[in-house]
Amino acid sequence: MVNCDVVQWRRVRRKVLMEGKPIEMVAMQESLSVEATRELLSHRPKPKSEHGPRVALFSSVIPFTGLAAGDRQLLQWSQWLYSLERDELAFPPFGNELSKHGPAARKRILAVLATEEGFPLKAIAKHLGVSPNTVLRSRQRFEEGGVDALTHYKPRARRADDENYRDELFKLLHEPPSQSGYNRTSWRIVDLVEVMNRRGFKTGRAVLREAIAKSGFRWRSARVVLTSNDPDYQAKLDRVQGILSMLKKNESFFSIDEYGPFSVKAIPGRSLSGPGELQTVPQWQKSRGRLIVTAALELSKNQVTHFYSSAKNTAEMVKLIERLLADYAEKRTLYLSWDAASWHDSKTLKKYIEKHNEEGTSIPRLELVPLPASSQFLNVIESVFSGMSRAIIHNSNYATLDDAKAAIDKYFESRNEHFRKNPKRAGDWIWGKERSPASFSASNNCKDPTYR
Repeated sequence: MVNCDVVQWRRVRRKVLMEGKPIEMVAMQESLSVEATRELLSHRPKPKSEHGPRVALFSSVIPFTGLAAGDRQLLQWSQWLYSLERDELAFPPFGNELSKHGPAARKRILAVLATEEGFPLKAIAKHLGVSPNTVLRSRQRFEEGGVDALTHYKPRARRADDENYRDELFKLLHEPPSQSGYNRTSWRIVDLVEVMNRRGFKTGRAVLREAIAKSGFRWRSARVVLTSNDPDYQAKLDRVQGILSMLKKNESFFSIDEYGPFSVKAIPGRSLSGPGELQTVPQWQKSRGRLIVTAALELSKNQVTHFYSSAKNTAEMVKLIERLLADYAEKRTLYLSWDAASWHDSKTLKKYIEKHNEEGTSIPRLELVPLPASSQFLNVIESVFSGMSRAIIHNSNYATLDDAKAAIDKYFESRNEHFRKNPKRAGDWIWGKERSPASFSASNNCKDPTYR
């Protein structure tokens, strides 16, 4: 084997393999015989020293003597990387592959180049931040498939992405643990692993956690929510959604409710506080007045009509209806939807609406669309009240009743103006639109992923 410098070996290979120069010309330029030049093209040069890697640059400039083994190795690695940056094309058959790929491919290429350069396996793994097995696999792939095997590496299929595995896991998640012989009401990871292995799907905790995380499942505590005990719940809900799905331009649907009563005084809430600051609110305060906000939300245009009431009764509902009749006089039908409060279902209110509709010239026509009992979660205006409360009621301390009214008026005025400029209907779900497709499967999750 030819005994030569590594730099000359790289130079010879670059000229012949990369630049395409004739071997005879390169041999003459390098003061070598043709046979020696051919041998350089097929073999590595014989190292002049067996004391560590063959560093291409600065080995004669910076002395390694007197350095600790770890420091000497780090300096050699740094010099070698610098030589790569200076002349990347001097490393055939890689050429400029290092600058064409991402971090993962670069590490695989560097691992192969470093083994060619003579660096120890553990040193390569340490400097690249990979395991020794990764270095060995990179070397094996290069020997089997060349540079393409390193740069176009396809990661091995993960067990957590296997369709059969995921289907079986989701079937299991939808079953109660008691069906698999566990005296529990909820699954544990250790139980899931045991059952999956028993069913022929070899798995461990890490793989199972990965599959669960990728599916969107999370470990969450249940919370108490509002539910309706109305026996006609589904029929009433179907009627609401049926009207909304066929609502015409000359018709309007209103969600109606009251907010309050609440006292105007210092009200606690969350606010941005500086270091050492602690806001306090007296437990006992003198009220500056009390308010009830009666409002109606028009769902298709997202507009709020409101006023202030002294009580919650039928008279205030009649007052609101008269206000809506005046504001929406061009409409043919007004649908009024509210909860099952007594003043929403009074005989006086029903007689008023019947009398209005019996008059032949009365336009628009009024139609009641009551919500199921105990179903505040279906009343869309509740979310508007919630936003108003967070914005201007929580953490407030209005000096007078008029100041509180002015803030509420300004909030609804700016809200209405926003949705006039940016049309968007209110309450997506109640219109009968579902995000998740309904398809039956033991492993399918039809629950809307955006629901909280």
